[in-house]
Amino acid sequence: MGTTEAMAPPGRARISRTSIDHRRRDQNFFLAMVALLWLGILMGFVPEIVGRIHAHRPFAAVVYFHGVAFVAWLCLLTAQVLLVRFRRVDLHRELGMAGTALYGAMLVLGIVTSVVVDHAQFATPNADPSFLSIQLADMLAFALLGGAAIALRKRSDAHKRLIILATIFISDAGFSRWWGPALGRLIGDGYWGNWAQLYLGDLLLAAMVGAYDLITRGRMFSATVLGAIGGIGLEFAAVWLYVSPWWKPVATMLIGR
Repeated sequence: MGTTEAMAPPGRARISRTSIDHRRRDQNFFLAMVALLWLGILMGFVPEIVGRIHAHRPFAAVVYFHGVAFVAWLCLLTAQVLLVRFRRVDLHRELGMAGTALYGAMLVLGIVTSVVVDHAQFATPNADPSFLSIQLADMLAFALLGGAAIALRKRSDAHKRLIILATIFISDAGFSRWWGPALGRLIGDGYWGNWAQLYLGDLLLAAMVGAYDLITRGRMFSATVLGAIGGIGLEFAAVWLYVSPWWKPVATMLIGR
């Protein structure tokens, strides 16, 4: 290795070392991002699950399937990041095929679960049919960014950024359960209050991806920019629908009420 670098042109050696440094930093950064996603999901959902168990209030069956699929996605994402870290790119690519199948299952389960749960809660104090806009926006962001990541799987820099952004934009439910109530008391309701309660976590995590690009590369990748703009734009539209009076009867019809 040392002999090869000594014989190589100085510019080529520098490029090689720079590329290796970027890969190492990327491995650390994306592993940290996965850890933050796990933290948000666990902090947001574990208290609710424990409360349900103690209150003997089971979820609808489709919710369990949805939960298993989402946890499987996080486990797969964690495994994929670790496989790259330990230089098992061959296994990473093989597992990617399973990830593509799981991606499709999550899209179906996400939409079905939203409609089933909203339909079941319609006659209860927790009924909020307008929330369907939030649920559908999450799934649309995941569909677009996850699909783009699959299509660009041979371009590793774009692929890994789109995958992490796709996961960020379906993780808002965990973060909003975690700190949403506190933000609601601080900011209040209305458009911006609802947006902060629901999506502040997404904004912070997406900003971290952009900041990492700027710090390590001196620029942001187009995948980061377009992915973040697309995901956050859908969230702005979702909250606009949520607070619009005309959306409630439309959502009520869509959930079958």
